Amino acid sequence: MSQMPTKAEILEWISEHPTQTTKRDIAKAFGIKGAARIDLKRMLKELEAEGHLAKSKKTYLDPEKLPPVSVLRVSGQTNDGDLTATALEWHGEGAEPVVLMIPRAGDPALGEGDRILARLQEVTGEDHHYEGRLIRRIGTNPKKVLGIFRKGAEGGRILPIDKGDNKEWLVVSDGVRGAKDGELVEAEQAGPKGRMGLPRARITSRLGDPSAPKAVSLIAIRQHGIPDDFPDEVIAEADSKKPAGMSGREDLRDMPLVTIDPPDARDHDDAVWAHADDDLKNEGGHVIWVAIADVAHYVQPGSALDAEARKRGNSSYFPDRVVPMLPDRLSGDLCSLHEGVPRACLAVRMQIDADGNKIGQRFVRGLMKSVASLNYAEVQQAVDGAPNEKCTPLMDDIILPIYAAYAALKKARAQRQPLDLDLPERKVVLSEDGKVSSVSFTERLDAHKLIEECMVLANVAAAETLTAKKSPLLFRVHEEPAPEKLESLREVAQTAGLVLAKGQVLKTAHLNALLHAAAGTDHAEVVNMSTLRSMTQAYYSPTNFGHFGLALRSYGHFTSPIRRYADLIVHRSLVSAHGWGEDGLQPYDIERLEGTAKHISDTERRSMIAERDTNDRYLAAFLSERLGEEFTGRISGIANFGAFVRLDETGADGLIPMRALGREYYHLDRDAGTLTGSDTGIVIGLGQRVTVKLSEAAPVTGGVALELISLDGKIVKRGGGSHKGRGAKRKHVKSKRKSDKVKRKVKRSRT
Repeated sequence: MSQMPTKAEILEWISEHPTQTTKRDIAKAFGIKGAARIDLKRMLKELEAEGHLAKSKKTYLDPEKLPPVSVLRVSGQTNDGDLTATALEWHGEGAEPVVLMIPRAGDPALGEGDRILARLQEVTGEDHHYEGRLIRRIGTNPKKVLGIFRKGAEGGRILPIDKGDNKEWLVVSDGVRGAKDGELVEAEQAGPKGRMGLPRARITSRLGDPSAPKAVSLIAIRQHGIPDDFPDEVIAEADSKKPAGMSGREDLRDMPLVTIDPPDARDHDDAVWAHADDDLKNEGGHVIWVAIADVAHYVQPGSALDAEARKRGNSSYFPDRVVPMLPDRLSGDLCSLHEGVPRACLAVRMQIDADGNKIGQRFVRGLMKSVASLNYAEVQQAVDGAPNEKCTPLMDDIILPIYAAYAALKKARAQRQPLDLDLPERKVVLSEDGKVSSVSFTERLDAHKLIEECMVLANVAAAETLTAKKSPLLFRVHEEPAPEKLESLREVAQTAGLVLAKGQVLKTAHLNALLHAAAGTDHAEVVNMSTLRSMTQAYYSPTNFGHFGLALRSYGHFTSPIRRYADLIVHRSLVSAHGWGEDGLQPYDIERLEGTAKHISDTERRSMIAERDTNDRYLAAFLSERLGEEFTGRISGIANFGAFVRLDETGADGLIPMRALGREYYHLDRDAGTLTGSDTGIVIGLGQRVTVKLSEAAPVTGGVALELISLDGKIVKRGGGSHKGRGAKRKHVKSKRKSDKVKRKVKRSRT
């Protein structure tokens, strides 16, 4: 779930702040922190590759000159023995500039092919264009590319599969390595630019047919560098593990714990049970047990398993496969709470009062045995009055008591008011041959919410317990939105006739009031998306800064150690804090806690981006067989290069490029979020209903292009027939001030 600004928002900010254009400036402006900076870096690279950012940069950087500090590649020597270098990234139209390196005493020896960071000084009247002084050598690791190989007479070319990269790579004959035309290949940069200014590359790996079943997720895995093969020593270590016994554990095997997961769940790492509290001082209260697989018992600190789990940071989930954090011997067997099988666990007993407030907690290290593995749908059907054979005997003692406890938890949630976004989750369903058979939106059942609330409560209990015991841990941190992002959200609210008040300490209750006011209106989706985009990215930290979105002061991930390394750290901390064994948090873990937090925040972002890119490609493949068809949707973004549309049927995002809007000029009103046609006066704005025609769907890149047919039910007439070329006179349609637009609204409500 992305919380980054859109490309349009980044371009808008750069255009308005031409002197504050470093990645750091942009990150600060949008409140981007922690691991989210990786996503920002990728988006900036995509904008550069697409040419959008280069145009904006002309106001503050001449593209025909190199920046004062540049990354260079040592390219050779002059006749006098001096080293020359060229820029790895040159975007100018003229000849590539030559840099003469000026050595200083103490500089390391450089050789051809070395990549260096250098400070440049432009010179005139010489055979070279710049003089460079070494800042540091940054190695010889070449840039890599993943793409489709197109065979040519003397080698061929590589077309990158990243939709944000339209730069081809030239492959000379000795770098082909037997690749066939149309194959998916990995390649690395192999020297300076060749014919037609294309960068040279040599193929390092052949990955086969890019359209083959299940190749889509493989592309994302390779593109984002997600480790998908376990080293032999890790597999051997996992295979040597034996089931845990009772030693040092509390016997929970008679407790009727159940797992409730999706029907296609690949692992079962949490189990629950609840009953009415028999404590007379807690009338109407409940006791909730949450048991989690004891991964710490099997993944010992300093082991090969531990090193690989930390390296991966988390599991990555795709429609056709999972790249697990732990080998299957653990994730699918010993650490999965299978029905009827004794399993080691860490469990927490939590007392809540009649209003759902937690009033007590106790952690144990135990041995449990799940009485049933259930899925969300069958549990919901059972509560709704249609239990199947599996659920019928569990109704009175297990299912109904859990729902009774959930009813109390809902009261506490309503009082706390965590952020209540309404953003349906889409699910890509594949056929047996790996092709997309359908795209659906996951229904949110009370059974889902029940488990979520129990897990949130257990995560809070873990953080509070460890804080009280002064034991180090990793908190899940979600800071409040930056003022700039809130101001953008206020502007969106105003266009919808709503108000997000200023001059008060922001609480999630204020945002929820805005979301509820927009519910059921044409602006509901846009307000929800804009609220999401205003949020900062959550991350892990050994320092507690609270969780804004959940409206919690202290929160630590405890409930999924099979798939998140952060949870394993929390488990080890609980083991140490309670004196349960020698496999708890080690001094080495504590020393590198800050580095671990940053690393696993980064790997989490990597997985999210890879999963999103995979879904985009699957959706493009699904739509590629429907070119020319019309779809309904809603304007979800506005930019100076077109309008983004989210399609109703699939949730896919597509772009209506400017060229598809006609030849007239469109004026961008950044404050109002609109495009206004200079000839027709057509106004295209956020939230408007549209009918579009699918003109392009590229499965390899995930790109979807659309043509606008109708806007708010009215057929769109294309203007600009007489305006050709850059010098054509543009008829300006004055857009009213934002305040005037707000006044036109019939009704406004304050939140």
